[in-house]
Amino acid sequence: QVQLVESGPGLVQPGGSLSLSCAASKSGSSFFLLGWYRQAPGQERELVAHIRSTGSAIYADSAKGRFTISRDNAKNTVSLQMNSLRPEDTAVYYCYVCDWGGHDYWGQGTQVTVSS
Repeated sequence: QVQLVESGPGLVQPGGSLSLSCAASKSGSSFFLLGWYRQAPGQERELVAHIRSTGSAIYADSAKGRFTISRDNAKNTVSLQMNSLRPEDTAVYYCYVCDWGGHDYWGQGTQVTVSS
């Protein structure tokens, strides 16, 4: 079993920045995929970004050019730097990892609110 603990919550004005981090109870090298999803009220959970063991990352179109995902295997963390935030980025953000056995684990979620 893997426990994931996310930072937050966060409240930021439009155009501002916020960094999320997620700490795993196991070594980061245990996971071939780490990522962030989000879910806004009344909407389905959607991928924001994920990063593979190789370091290659994939971003949702809405996140490209604004968000940066990174992983630190030594610290067992995955982070999401979010810049130029918009009100439509308001959602609960979930940390996600998948281990080499194909098992998925989710964090409890952290609220991000972008509002003036």
